[in-house]
Amino acid sequence: MNVTLSLNPEMEKGLLARANARGVSLDDYLQELVAREAGLPTAAELHPIHQRFDNLSDLLVNSPFSGADLDLERARDYPRPVDLG
Repeated sequence: MNVTLSLNPEMEKGLLARANARGVSLDDYLQELVAREAGLPTAAELHPIHQRFDNLSDLLVNSPFSGADLDLERARDYPRPVDLG
């Protein structure tokens, strides 16, 4: 189903700002709002790995990798080629 929605400039600006803050397109943001109002699961609820975080601290506290016991320590020294010739 396609719906045409006419927004006043202030409303459009506000919705665009919220969509940009979440890192999604305006279309995706509006789909999420409509799904929530219709009582349907949103894309983030269906696919939690694609969940958007409002800020870095939310990402770190609610990381999808928390508790995965990942070893992310980097190598301190990488071997470099030596020209002995």
